[in-house]
Amino acid sequence: MGEVVHLFTCLVHRFPMQEVYEAEAMADKGFKGCIHGRPGSKRQILLMDIETLERFGIAPAAVKENITTRGVDFKRLSAGQHLRIGGSLLEITLPCDPCSRMDEIRQGLQRELRGQRGWLCRVVETGKIKRGDRIEVVAAVGLRTRGASR
Repeated sequence: MGEVVHLFTCLVHRFPMQEVYEAEAMADKGFKGCIHGRPGSKRQILLMDIETLERFGIAPAAVKENITTRGVDFKRLSAGQHLRIGGSLLEITLPCDPCSRMDEIRQGLQRELRGQRGWLCRVVETGKIKRGDRIEVVAAVGLRTRGASR
């Protein structure tokens, strides 16, 4: 079973992410008040695991993730899977390709993070998410619990 260790929103593009204790994930939008979420987008929320951040010596929020996780094996996730996080339901849409802005954190980081920058999601069901919430992988058909990865 995974858990939420950090939550971040961004009010203005290219500004630092702001850590919050709780965020409201809005269906087909992203986090309420976060400029990165857009209706109809497959890129409404970015998940990143703390294990990868620590391995690369990157501080949480530096890669612009909305949710930093612990205990979720990102290699076992795939597009189309659903995640129940707090009161919300997210659909994994695609892996996040590291952009050139990663090299602003550390030269060469874009290349180093290839295939490891986390998962982009869209919000299926509105709900509140807070630090410490469990993360469960849910089966798409009937949305039954399929078991968390780890």
